[in-house]
Amino acid sequence: MYDYDLLVVGSANADLVIGIERRPGVGETVLGSDLAVHPGGKGANQAVAAARLGARTALLARVGDDAYGQLLLDSQRAAGVDTAGVLVGGEPTGVALITVDSSGDNSIVVSPGANRRLMPKDIRAAAGLFRVARVVSAQLEIPLEAVVEVIRNLAPGSRFVFNPSPPRPLLAEILVACDPLIVNEHEAKVILGDTYASVEPEDWARALLAMGPKSVVVTLGSRGALAASSAGVQRIPSVKVKAVDTTGAGDSFTAALAWKLSADATLAEAAAYAARVGAAAVTKRGAQESFPTAQEVAAL
Repeated sequence: MYDYDLLVVGSANADLVIGIERRPGVGETVLGSDLAVHPGGKGANQAVAAARLGARTALLARVGDDAYGQLLLDSQRAAGVDTAGVLVGGEPTGVALITVDSSGDNSIVVSPGANRRLMPKDIRAAAGLFRVARVVSAQLEIPLEAVVEVIRNLAPGSRFVFNPSPPRPLLAEILVACDPLIVNEHEAKVILGDTYASVEPEDWARALLAMGPKSVVVTLGSRGALAASSAGVQRIPSVKVKAVDTTGAGDSFTAALAWKLSADATLAEAAAYAARVGAAAVTKRGAQESFPTAQEVAAL
């Protein structure tokens, strides 16, 4: 019996968000909206998104002993996330600087802060959490060596869901553990390398699968997603909505997919549900504030 449907190991940041009409060119200054501060970070976002959908969720992360750290802890607890694995101190809380343009698209720059201090020894110290988690997810806003240690501490029978963002070339030890590896178009191209020239997403999915993951999901924004495994590549249709802010949409997608996999959904079923969750998320501003409940997804 598992205590958690999902254990998220990853980053926790304060999101500093400014709305803009358009992105500035090199050397150009543009005026934006008032600064808004929200709880964020890929790990913290995924934990809140999963908990809001009804998943029994725990977070393993590190925040600073500061106001931003308290903001993040408060938001996790309000969503029902178990924060026993959240470590405090060592460096200031990580910060993400986010601009959102008039079409709802975002650009993000992250200062890792305390996230870079989440080390392999912290993963080993949290072995009790891994033993009782059905699915474990991670991202790359924490050190790569921490992700490797996550894989080495997975309990027998648990499943590893990985979103390599921000992307970088990956070790074989990480790739073969992924079930699935979840990437967008940009992340897929970074992992495949510059020599891979195909423009067809189905080819990216097959090429990524050949690198070792048990399964692969490629998200394609308004074009939906692809779910790939040894059984083949399946297109997952998008859900048509008016996008207001895409911040956190990928995190809500990953969280929803991981939660459905913990309930023994097929990869295609989980990805289809995740597409609905991601679509619901982009209809509201912010990251964690935009994540839907299961009831809101059902009503979409």
